[in-house]
Amino acid sequence: MAPSLTLPTTDFGKANPFIAHLGFVLTQFSGGQSEIHYTAKPEHLNSYGVTHGGAVMTLLDVTMAMAARSDLEHTGVVTVEMKTSFMRPSHGPLVARGKLLHRTATLAFTEGTVFDEHGKACAHATGTFKTIKRLPVGGKKVHDFNSPSLQNDA
Repeated sequence: MAPSLTLPTTDFGKANPFIAHLGFVLTQFSGGQSEIHYTAKPEHLNSYGVTHGGAVMTLLDVTMAMAARSDLEHTGVVTVEMKTSFMRPSHGPLVARGKLLHRTATLAFTEGTVFDEHGKACAHATGTFKTIKRLPVGGKKVHDFNSPSLQNDA
């Protein structure tokens, strides 16, 4: 059963400031399928004026992760492996579509494609994700574990 989200949304089920900064909008999230819309901001372009490859890979990573999570509840995923092929420059508003291909007890195998405003495929990726149960972290944040006082105790 998929987590309950009202679509379209910028809420991906767990706070992620990097995704919020990029401005991804989730428009599909069910049955092993996902779709995310993204328009690159000027600071997300490379020196050729097209969407930076790192932003495109992040879009694919998040899209495939959402496809992997779309039929699970109270479960997250982390990327184990990802392979990306860039086929053409990514111009204008982009749409990424992800698909869950296969699931085992602990792994999800996915694929994703980014399309430009004309519906042409710009990049394609495959990804493997490990499913993880979301656990409380005792009120601590990642930054708490990286504090200088903790590093000096090591």
